[in-house]
Amino acid sequence: MTQENFGYARISTSSQDTQMQMDALEKYGCTSIFGEQESGAKRDRARLDKMLSKLRVGDQVVVWRMDRLARSLKDLLEITSKIEAVGAEFVSLTEKLDTSSAGSHLIFNVFAGINQFERQLLVERTKSGLKSARRRGRLGGRPKKFQDSDIEKMKLLMDQPDQNVRTICERFGISRSSLYRLIQEPVAA
Repeated sequence: MTQENFGYARISTSSQDTQMQMDALEKYGCTSIFGEQESGAKRDRARLDKMLSKLRVGDQVVVWRMDRLARSLKDLLEITSKIEAVGAEFVSLTEKLDTSSAGSHLIFNVFAGINQFERQLLVERTKSGLKSARRRGRLGGRPKKFQDSDIEKMKLLMDQPDQNVRTICERFGISRSSLYRLIQEPVAA
């Protein structure tokens, strides 16, 4: 049997595109490429699992960048352990590393740790920025569709016997469930 290079490309959202990853994997010489749209934080990824089930001794799993395989150091090490358990190797093109030798394996672990560190810093900075914005009175998230006065009107209309739910929903452009949720929420003073 000959060695096979399996490529793995992943995107998280439909607004992203795997083409750049696919091109790099094809250029490297991957004979089978498994692409999927899933969060890297998700444990069960059908295409990744299918690729891992096909691995044999001497094969390579190639990714464009390490974070395409996993988002956390723990998951990355777990997946690469599965790859190594069957006698295959892991290659990351962007970081220019593989697990074919002891030195490369050491470098891989260092890069994996750095990637995890960068991700944690990003999360910390994001949380810190949100906290700072809240202290200044800025609230993140989507703006409210309805003012408190609109919700009060909805409540008053619901109390009138000649009004029906369907008419109120049409007037405000909302669903029944949204109407009931809004009239049950306390209005901010």
